[in-house]
Amino acid sequence: MDPLESLRATAHPLRLRMLSLVTAAALSAAEVARELDVTQANASYHLRLLERAGLVRVVERTRVRGGDAKRYRHESSAKPFVPLDESEDPQAVDPASFRHYVAVLAAELQRRAEFPADGPRVSTDAELWLDAGEWAAIVQAVGDASARLHAKALPARTAGAVRVSMSAALFQMDRP
Repeated sequence: MDPLESLRATAHPLRLRMLSLVTAAALSAAEVARELDVTQANASYHLRLLERAGLVRVVERTRVRGGDAKRYRHESSAKPFVPLDESEDPQAVDPASFRHYVAVLAAELQRRAEFPADGPRVSTDAELWLDAGEWAAIVQAVGDASARLHAKALPARTAGAVRVSMSAALFQMDRP
């Protein structure tokens, strides 16, 4: 998977929501469309784009009313976290695409903030200077937490499950 293509594919609010849905369960475009209240054609278009970027894969095909229904699944975020090296890092390769992705991520966080619920939470904002080794350990810990979150995801609306949100953007900065 090309990291830059992956970054560009996720730089869309609907596709971010789709990735969340198909993390816990394989869903068809029709099922995604119903859950997100969009047209099936729109859902299908965005799922195909995510598939081309290597972010989802077709895990099941069934015949429905004379056509092929594909069920998609996002599994890569549940795999153990491995930090990118400089040559794979989309932020280093294409800073403009990275800035666009962060803007979409911020907008998605604002949308999610409209639906707070009681329960454990943490919020952090920091621009700090750290020892390089400590920084690498923190990036690894947050990456591991993200992988665990994705691995433990349950299908939407599972009885007894709570709907949660996690957004993280950890990156080194140049001096202003």
